[in-house]
Amino acid sequence: ELIYLKSLNNPIPENVSPGTEVGIINVQDRDSDSNRQVRCSIQQNVPFKLVPSIKNYYSLVTTGQLDRELVSDYNITISATDEGSPPLSSSKTVQLSVADINDNPPVFEDQSYSAYVSENNKPGSTLCSVTARDPDWRQNGTVIYSLLPGEVNGAPVSSYLSVNGDTGVIHAVRSFDYEQFRSFKVQVMARDNGSPPLSSNVTVSVFISDVNDNSPQILYPAPEGNSFMTELVPKAAHGGSLVSKVIAVDADSGQNAWLSYHIVKSTDPGLFTIGLHSGEIRTQRDISESDSMKQNLLVSVKDNGQPSLSATCSMYLLISDNLAEVPELKDISYDDKNSKLTSYLIIALVSVSTFFLTFIIIILGVRFCRRRKPRLLFDGAVAIPSAYLPPNYADVDGTGTLRSTYNYDAYLTTGSRTSDFKFVHITVTCVNVAAFPF
Repeated sequence: ELIYLKSLNNPIPENVSPGTEVGIINVQDRDSDSNRQVRCSIQQNVPFKLVPSIKNYYSLVTTGQLDRELVSDYNITISATDEGSPPLSSSKTVQLSVADINDNPPVFEDQSYSAYVSENNKPGSTLCSVTARDPDWRQNGTVIYSLLPGEVNGAPVSSYLSVNGDTGVIHAVRSFDYEQFRSFKVQVMARDNGSPPLSSNVTVSVFISDVNDNSPQILYPAPEGNSFMTELVPKAAHGGSLVSKVIAVDADSGQNAWLSYHIVKSTDPGLFTIGLHSGEIRTQRDISESDSMKQNLLVSVKDNGQPSLSATCSMYLLISDNLAEVPELKDISYDDKNSKLTSYLIIALVSVSTFFLTFIIIILGVRFCRRRKPRLLFDGAVAIPSAYLPPNYADVDGTGTLRSTYNYDAYLTTGSRTSDFKFVHITVTCVNVAAFPF
């Protein structure tokens, strides 16, 4: 028998329907009568079959759905056997390929992803990587990654994260602050390059871990301004009595926010103690008459971070039953107040000195300007011009007496190289005389 392949559709699209004809087979036998009657068949483990057509022709048709991702090639063996005695047979192998179509979307390896990053991270740091697979072939299986539009705390997600379109590596665009937000979620899309393209999405949760970047904040006693707070301690207080409390908070979390309280400096180190974690200030012993009325405590509050951060405050205590017994509260403050006062005095002294120097400079400038004015009298003049005397200085009445007393102002210069004037007041008193000796 001779088996001829008349036509064959190769490759076959994987989306062909069952019963689709993919080829025509012709079988010829040169014998006669029953010896030339031929029966054709193929193996049973392929999704194909032979359907008789016209005499000695068979159609090769599909019997099920093809899937290139499962089997991309088929080797079909066609057997032909006559009805002679003994029967003779022959076979022929036909190779069929299945063509790919974009029938598979990208599939992520995990159903969700989590990324962990410490706050104050550097922009551009890598958070995590997502991976999607597409079993299709060539461009139908090429995966491209992107972030789906969304918002994080009112800002576009693209201002927080970016993803590499080829590798799926996710980077931080900005530095995160644990105190602003501690976690957020984004959607990453994986799309193939087929026509039409197929895609799938996955959720990526970003968790921000805390870093000890906030010092403790003391709420009580309030930060010092122009005044200070004072606590009264009764004179009859016994050991263990609660006299005050330091209250502080820390914006961090976990061990970074675990606070401990310590007395760094005190007027009487053996008189007061503070709870390590409570901040309660208590007396260690009974108050005695020899204890100073004014007690100063410098308290340090530390967190448990690495490295540890701290803050300090001053606590002012008065051992008294009422404020009327205290004549003055100003000198209860520490030396730092005295240093501030010294600074203020220095500033005041500098200001006064500057004003004085400015005044001297102005005076010298005025004198210099006056020296440059035109001279009013001749240099070295000591005589009094008659034009400056009163017109009636020699007026004599009939009795031969002067009428009155006259006052004259004489204006004299002191040298030929200066235009300064000296003012001399001259008083002339006239007395009665009988006659002038002319």
